Amino acid sequence: MPWNLDSDKPIFIQIVEKIESDIVSGKYGPGDKLPTVRELAVEAAVNPNTMQKAYGELERLGLVYTQRTSGRFVTEDKKLIDKMRKELAKKTASEFLTRMKELGIDRDEAIGLL
Repeated sequence: MPWNLDSDKPIFIQIVEKIESDIVSGKYGPGDKLPTVRELAVEAAVNPNTMQKAYGELERLGLVYTQRTSGRFVTEDKKLIDKMRKELAKKTASEFLTRMKELGIDRDEAIGLL
């Protein structure tokens, strides 16, 4: 089933965010081999070049590394993964509070709703 990608922001960024989320949530653990570019492109229903660009960005972030002839793997740096998890959690909480403010709900009331 294709991934739920929208046109609000570049597709490769959405792919990076999805794989990032999969890594910090534990779907892909430290040292796990990731699917090939082609496999993941088929799964996400995107062009392999787009998936390649997303993998390149994940490598730049340090979450993924390439072993020549063996494929791509999740970093074994658990501190980096934990740091990324906290950053994503803060971003999600901030987005939630922003949306609540747009609805006229103050921070204390929003936290109470949780």
